[in-house]
Amino acid sequence: MTPNSAHTPPDARTPDAVGTPGQSFLSIEGAGLREAVARSFDATLSRLKDLVAIPGIAWPSFDPAPLDASATAVAGLLRAAGLDDVQILRSHKADGLPGGPAVVARRPAAAGKETILLYAHHDVQPPGDPALWESEPFAAVERNGRLYGRGAADDKAGIMAHVAAYTAAAEVLGEEFGLGVTFFIEGEEEAGSPTFRTFLEAHRELLRADVIVVADSSNWKVGVPALTTSLRGLVDGTIEVQVLDHAVHSGMFGGPVLDAPTLLSRLIATLHDADGNVAIEGLVSYDNAAVDLTEAEYRSDSSVLDGVRLAGTGSIAARLWTKPALSIIGFDAPAVEVASNTLLPRARAKFSLRLAPGQNPQEAMDAVQRHVEANAPFGARVVFTPGESGNSFLADTASAAAKTAMWALGEAWGVPAVEMGIGGSIPFIADLVDVYPDVQILVTGVEDPDSRAHSANESLHIGDFKNAVVAEALLLARLNADGIA
Repeated sequence: MTPNSAHTPPDARTPDAVGTPGQSFLSIEGAGLREAVARSFDATLSRLKDLVAIPGIAWPSFDPAPLDASATAVAGLLRAAGLDDVQILRSHKADGLPGGPAVVARRPAAAGKETILLYAHHDVQPPGDPALWESEPFAAVERNGRLYGRGAADDKAGIMAHVAAYTAAAEVLGEEFGLGVTFFIEGEEEAGSPTFRTFLEAHRELLRADVIVVADSSNWKVGVPALTTSLRGLVDGTIEVQVLDHAVHSGMFGGPVLDAPTLLSRLIATLHDADGNVAIEGLVSYDNAAVDLTEAEYRSDSSVLDGVRLAGTGSIAARLWTKPALSIIGFDAPAVEVASNTLLPRARAKFSLRLAPGQNPQEAMDAVQRHVEANAPFGARVVFTPGESGNSFLADTASAAAKTAMWALGEAWGVPAVEMGIGGSIPFIADLVDVYPDVQILVTGVEDPDSRAHSANESLHIGDFKNAVVAEALLLARLNADGIA
């Protein structure tokens, strides 16, 4: 998942219901956890580099052997961390083919203690064009305080944050550590988690927990931690415009009829208004972000070219987090190099629509279909084909777990943590909420605005990675001591 964030932090927030930890916790357990994390951090970073070296990609067009090797490596790390109950499990897709290998490891809760589930994923995006990388994508390299490599941030650092935090908590707390801990390291997230819901249903009791930490998001910026409290939903699909039964000569027949790419372009232009707001009726949209980022910060993070005017109205944070955003991510038409002088009979585009929190995905899909069918230019035939969909997420920031997490993040970084939204989507979180309606979900991460997840030169800020390990160790220790209710 690729997030959007880079802002100036608001005032400090304290976990009112949880309270401020006593001096003994900060001076004894807290200091011990920091020391344990620091003592093993070189080894943690080395193990992360080893994971980055395994090109485990869950897409059907890639060799599955490295993905299996990646799962095996993760299982080995969990066993080395002292977990005895470690399994590599799979579910099957609708076509009967196996899904990606997930690693599940469990430490049962002591009597009277709750259980926390730690989620991350070990599969990665394909590397893309190797010429765009400044170093080999599957050979982790340190440069200027960052670790470069595919998966270094998304999401193998999430795995190692979980493992290192657990190891530190178990070492420091010893027999007092009674919190149940379950690791769920998915193996197909970057392929859309096609068997995620089936996997949950099959292993409902195995994965049951009171709190779930999803380590697949971002921080506010380098040096400022964040808890992700909202995610946009997603729908996609294709729009095809048909105008002729077959291609014809553009000189002999051009003029009275417009070609399909031209008409499809006119149809696409109706999807936004003159200001760049999504112009589809029936979509949820609101502007209530508590914090914002400047235009200069957004331009820097997104690499917008000089002179390009930003689209939409309202705060930039709202445009990123709580308003719909529609993009055309694919277009079927002949390449310029092979173009001939013909009127093309049909053209097709794929759209991706991010949804504001609270938007029903099916209602959004229906709204897009109504719009394109009602705006068919020159009476062209429009064929709408719905694609994938995913729900949004809005966290309960009043929960005990959320307040404890905000405290832990602030303690680890030494600055107040920020509650932020993310423009991206993690659709499987809706499945977690559906299967476990009473669970408290925390979305955390190790990325920052310059991590470039999914892009060339993906990287991880090493200092913030260390802070993330400390924060999660503090979270585990605090939940172990105070409980979750």
